[in-house]
Amino acid sequence: MAFAPSHPELPGWTHVYSGKVRDLYVPAVPARVHTDSEDVAAEGLLDQRNDTVLVVASDRISAYDHVLSTEIPDKGKVLTQLSLWWFEQLSAGENPVANHVVSTDVPAAVAGRAMVCRKLDMFPVECIARGYLTGSGLAEYRSSRTVCGLPLPEGLVDGSRLEPAIFTPSAKAEVGEHDENITFDAVVETVGAGTAARLRDLTLQIYTRAEEIARARGIILADTKVEFGTNPANGEITLGDEVLTPDSSRFWDAQTYEPGRAQASFDKQFVRDWLTAAGSGWDRASDTPPPALPQEIVEKTRDRYIEAYERLTGRKFS
Repeated sequence: MAFAPSHPELPGWTHVYSGKVRDLYVPAVPARVHTDSEDVAAEGLLDQRNDTVLVVASDRISAYDHVLSTEIPDKGKVLTQLSLWWFEQLSAGENPVANHVVSTDVPAAVAGRAMVCRKLDMFPVECIARGYLTGSGLAEYRSSRTVCGLPLPEGLVDGSRLEPAIFTPSAKAEVGEHDENITFDAVVETVGAGTAARLRDLTLQIYTRAEEIARARGIILADTKVEFGTNPANGEITLGDEVLTPDSSRFWDAQTYEPGRAQASFDKQFVRDWLTAAGSGWDRASDTPPPALPQEIVEKTRDRYIEAYERLTGRKFS
């Protein structure tokens, strides 16, 4: 039986959705309004508040399209605080990228791991930039010498650098299903040529900027997934969801990087390795949900997430 995640009840907010890691809330509707004048005032307030959504990052962790029953303490705070830091970096300087964050004034029960965000009309596309060949991109390359329809040179290995970085989109999948790699032409068919080009350019712009920032801190950004939507208020394409976290990106230690082998990463590597080892007793090919994680794996994974946050931001996690 699949694990069913729980979510906190929050005053002033109504829960509407749970994903693999995040829970979404909308402003609660007032119980009643007494007078005509109050009706008008309440409707105006609701119109304003209905433009926002509360995004709460839980401590849940997923692997191989399963949400695990074991949580990783502080993971939600790491994802939220790191996303907020990256939003700041990307919205500053030349060519700023608009994002969906409105406020971090959130209920005390979810302080540090939640953001009030503007509702966006999200595009049904996962926007992925790859600066290094690994993961599903490597698997496709080995079978066809292409990634998402883009031809690549012969002789590349696991961890080979791609210069320049490439845009390799995927179609969004439901929770529990695999995202499907698609071509740029498929994106054009879905959102139109102009929007597809803008999504590609923004994704590569974000990757290039973030790769430089990470490299200066001794970390290689191998690839990253970002999501965009349209701001209904002004029609602007806006960066949403999380950004450049260990859940949405591959971060490698620059000191130990060596093409031709799997790299040590700042994400759920310990979880994946333990689940696929004989000692876990879990068959990935079966329909059986993964077992609970040992405490040692939980602690190592938590430490890795926090290390990524501290090395990237230069801040102490607390």
